[in-house]
Amino acid sequence: MLSFGAEYFVFQFAIQKLKIKVYRTIILPVVLYGRETWSLTLREERRLRVFENRVPGRIFGPRRDEVRGKWRKLHDEELSDLYSSPSFVRVIKSRRMKWAGHVARMGLRRGVCKVLVRRREGKRPLGRPRRRWEDNIKMYLQEVGCGGLDWIELAEDGDRWRAVVNAIMNLRVP
Repeated sequence: MLSFGAEYFVFQFAIQKLKIKVYRTIILPVVLYGRETWSLTLREERRLRVFENRVPGRIFGPRRDEVRGKWRKLHDEELSDLYSSPSFVRVIKSRRMKWAGHVARMGLRRGVCKVLVRRREGKRPLGRPRRRWEDNIKMYLQEVGCGGLDWIELAEDGDRWRAVVNAIMNLRVP
């Protein structure tokens, strides 16, 4: 027979496992829906990182400090020890690159490739041009060291493209 403290600990552990399961199966797909076609700004990336760090803090809650006897929030390193998952931004980048390879292999005759790769006609608005989806792809290739290459030609070679996607997934995100 378990004591009250041990029963409480087992109960809390079961609740945490359930919360993690809900987070992975319901919340993550909703947050990352349509990520292949997003054109993330730095502000949106920062907001995703804040959300990504806040959720495990809520799942695992505060801990009682044995030395002081007070409750405190867990630090990011402690949370990453308890729950480790790939960064949202890395997942978005790698899945966007997978989608880019798929689109590039479709060819320019297909509608999806036409929409994502071709230039718009007509006058553009005043000011700095907005970041396009294709600009993100070129920026990710520069991060990996393939900046001078044409991404459509690179994507035609499936093995090389897969290596680039894996390299992007393994990049360290600040």
